[in-house]
Amino acid sequence: MTNLKKRDRAKTNASLISIVQRFSDITIMFGGLWVVCKVNALPFFYMHLMMALITLVVFQMIGGMTDFYRSWRGVKIMTELTLLLQNWTLSLIFSAGLLAFSNDFDNTFRIYLSWYLLTSMGLMISRAVIRFGAGWLRNLGYNTRRVAVAGDMPMGQELLEGFRNEPWLGFDVVGVYHDPQPGCITTDWAGNLEQLVDDAKSGKIHNVYIAMSMNDAACIKNLVRQLADTTCSVILIPDVFTFNILHSRVEEVNGVPVVPLYDTPLSGINRILKRIEDIVLSSLILLLISPVLLGISVAVKLSSPGPIIFRQTRYGMDGKPIKVWKFRSMKVMENDKVVTQATQNDPRVTRVGSFLRRTSLDELPQFINVLTGGMSIVGPRPHAVAHNEQYRSLIEGYMLRHKVKPGITGWAQINGWRGETDTLEKMEKRIEFDLEYIREWSLWFDIKIVFLTIFKGFVNKAAY
Repeated sequence: MTNLKKRDRAKTNASLISIVQRFSDITIMFGGLWVVCKVNALPFFYMHLMMALITLVVFQMIGGMTDFYRSWRGVKIMTELTLLLQNWTLSLIFSAGLLAFSNDFDNTFRIYLSWYLLTSMGLMISRAVIRFGAGWLRNLGYNTRRVAVAGDMPMGQELLEGFRNEPWLGFDVVGVYHDPQPGCITTDWAGNLEQLVDDAKSGKIHNVYIAMSMNDAACIKNLVRQLADTTCSVILIPDVFTFNILHSRVEEVNGVPVVPLYDTPLSGINRILKRIEDIVLSSLILLLISPVLLGISVAVKLSSPGPIIFRQTRYGMDGKPIKVWKFRSMKVMENDKVVTQATQNDPRVTRVGSFLRRTSLDELPQFINVLTGGMSIVGPRPHAVAHNEQYRSLIEGYMLRHKVKPGITGWAQINGWRGETDTLEKMEKRIEFDLEYIREWSLWFDIKIVFLTIFKGFVNKAAY
């Protein structure tokens, strides 16, 4: 077994563009505050300089945690700008404590807000200009790379198609190399693997992306060994996409590159952002709906004997049990190993409870669960423990929905997969959307779901 030494560990290569981006960010942040001070006829001195320095340090620290200054070549500009604004906003929030030491809070807050807006605009324009400039230079022939794919896996061909659709990236597609199977002709086929090695040796190719199955491990090793006798860069596309991956990314553990297949996006800075979102939204909502909560409490109490609040055991994050609060909508309170889902015209549902369930008003007390940390505003809806145990053996990846906190609303619910799941196919579709939410999570995705919930997430014909 080959021992991994420290010198063998992967190291980050800071590209020229990332250096330009760093200097650009620093210049715009300091320049933006200087402009705001000049416009407001204020001297740019100790207080403002400290404000800029602390914010910049926090911004660079967050940039390191989110791997912000990596290569954005091949990534959509909206993805880059979204993360840019997220990091900048968070930096301002963390450094806003400086306002407490100001003798003129109102004026300083106005300066702070103006600085935020002006710098946000400057950062976005700067990144767009850098992209345009890099693309212009590549179109002129500078920093271009001739690329090819080794192997016939679809993801390799999709990669080349993406390069063609984004010519500013500077990747000239040579084609796909693989040993053809009888009767199977791949689009863009440029030759077999032997031809690939010859073309690489002659300098016709700069980058080779290996897109082969795990079953071809021997062939991959042989190809890599032969390409070591060339000057081209060799990049492996991991065949992990044969799995139902969840938030996969490349990491390094004690010098060993690893690719997590099932992981949560809510770790590190993302976990803090999500928690801030939940505390702010749940506090505001509880304040606004307090009269509604009081009115429903009275209606539930008068409609039938029993408690106002029903606390049911559900699985929370990492499968840990939590107590989820709901307004009682039934004459019985099932919380055992066998829980029967509500059906249309269910005799257990009270008249008030029927209205509450159709309009989702019975779930309003769950904002208290969010405030105390057991739930989130947005996430997979929590199922009864009995249903979890039933479906975990029937649906592959079912328990992966517990990699994040359960939510009051979710991606599955606003797409119509809410209410009774009387068939396995319905539950499978719900899980499909739950896992898609976890894979694609972002703060803006949460805001989108909250917004859509207002129009299509409360009332549903499948909720009894």
